[in-house]
Amino acid sequence: MVTVELRFSAQPEHVRTARLVAAAVARRAGVDEAVLDEVRLAVGEACSRAVGLHRLGGVTTPIRVVLTEEEKTFSIEVGDEVPGPGAAAGVPGARAEATAEGSDEGDGEDEMGLAVIRGLVDDVEVTAGQDGGTIRMSWPTPAEADADVLS
Repeated sequence: MVTVELRFSAQPEHVRTARLVAAAVARRAGVDEAVLDEVRLAVGEACSRAVGLHRLGGVTTPIRVVLTEEEKTFSIEVGDEVPGPGAAAGVPGARAEATAEGSDEGDGEDEMGLAVIRGLVDDVEVTAGQDGGTIRMSWPTPAEADADVLS
C-alpha cells in the first residue's frame, strides 16, 4: 500500500495543487485515463468545500488530503477539522457552527458540492463529527476492473 499525504492552509489557490497531485498519483496507481478528469473534479470540489468550511468556521488548521493506492483501489480522503453537530443527526454537511456566521447560501453551496461529488464518483463516503469531516472517494484500479469484467 502506497500513501501520499498532502496538507495545505485553507486558501482557495491551494485547491489547484491538490487536484494536480491527486491526478498524478491516480495515474501512477493505474486509474483509467478516462476517469482522471473525474478524479480532478471530485478532489477540487471536496477541497473547495473543506476550504470554505474552514474559512467560515475560522478554523486555522490545514486541510488534509490522503491519497492511497491499494491492491485493487485508489482512494482519496479529504478531511476538514470543522466540528459539526449536524453530523450527529446523520446530515453530512450540516455544519451549523460553520455556517451560522454566514448565510443560508453557504449551506446550499456545501450541499451542491456534495451532490457534484456524488455525481462524479460511484464510491463516496461522507462522515462528520466533533473532530471534523471526511469525504472518502475511491476508484477501481486495473486489477479490480479486470475482475469485474470476468464476473
